[in-house]
Amino acid sequence: MDFICYSEFCSKEYVNLLLTVYFLFLGFYAVAETFVHVIHKISPALKHSTVREFSYSLPWKNEKQVISFNQADIVSWLFSIISIIWYSLSKHWVANNIIGLAFSVQGVSLISLGSYQVGCILLGGLFIYDIFWVFGTDVMVTVAKSFDAPIKLLFPKNFLAEHYTFSMLGLGDIVIPGIFIALLLRYDIDRCKRLRLPRNTPYFTTTLIAYTVGLIATIFVMHTFQAAQPALLYLVPACVGASALQSLLLGDFSQLISYEEKGEEPKPTTPSSPKTPKKVDNNNKKNVSNEKPVAQPESPRTTTPKRKKKV
Repeated sequence: MDFICYSEFCSKEYVNLLLTVYFLFLGFYAVAETFVHVIHKISPALKHSTVREFSYSLPWKNEKQVISFNQADIVSWLFSIISIIWYSLSKHWVANNIIGLAFSVQGVSLISLGSYQVGCILLGGLFIYDIFWVFGTDVMVTVAKSFDAPIKLLFPKNFLAEHYTFSMLGLGDIVIPGIFIALLLRYDIDRCKRLRLPRNTPYFTTTLIAYTVGLIATIFVMHTFQAAQPALLYLVPACVGASALQSLLLGDFSQLISYEEKGEEPKPTTPSSPKTPKKVDNNNKKNVSNEKPVAQPESPRTTTPKRKKKV
C-alpha cells in the first residue's frame, strides 16, 4: 500500500524536497546550538554579554513564550543561516558535513544509555543489523544515495579529480558509538570520585582511539575493495573490545559491567494547605518593628452595689 502511494502520488523529487526541508529546519537549531559553545570558547566577552528577552504568544496557548539570547546566540544564528543557505543553493559537501556533524553532536548530548550492559546489547544488535542490511540487501546503500538531505557525511575520494566521487558515513555510525563513549567518560568521572583519584579518563581516551582506528579501517577497506562497508562491523568490536580490555588492565571489569548511571532523585514533598500571601508594606514594617509596645491603661471596672437582704 505504501509502495503504491509512493509510486502513483509521490514522486522521488517531491519526497526528496520534503525531507530536505524537514532536515534543514532541524539543522538550523542543531547548528546554532552546537556552534554557540564554540563561540563561548573563542570569545568569553560574547558569552557574558547582555542577555535580552523576546516574548511571543501563540493562538492556541494562553501563556507567553519567552526567548532569552545574547550576542553569542545571535552570531551562532547567523552562522547557522549561512550554512543552511549554502547547502540549499550548492549542496556542497562541506556544508553538508557541518549540518551532519551538528546533528551528531546534539544526538550524543541528548541520548543516554543508562548502563554499560545496555550499551553492549545495543551495539551488538546494531552490529548484526548493519551487516545484514549492507551485505544482505542493497536497501541501505540505495537510501543513502537517493536522498540529498544532510543525513550522512561525505568525504571526497580524490581531491584532484574534476568531478568528486564521495565516500559516505551515516550519522548512526557516529551517534551510536558516540553515546557509548560518552557513557565511558561519565564512568571515568564516577570512578575517580569513588576511588578518590585525580581526574583522568583512561576508558574514554582508549575507546576514542579505538573508534578512530576502526573508522580508518572502514575507510581503508572501502577504498581497497571499492564496495560499501558496514561501519559498525569495525566500530563495535573496536569500542567494546577496547573498553573491556582497559577494564581488565585496571582490574575494574566487574565494576564496569555492573555500572549504571544514577539519576537525580526528586526530593519528597509533603502536602500542605495553600496559604494566601499577604501584602506587607516594607516602610510600615520597619516602623512597626522599631516601635516598642506601649502599655494601654486598663479600663475602670464597674461594680454594682449588693442589696441587703430583708429580715
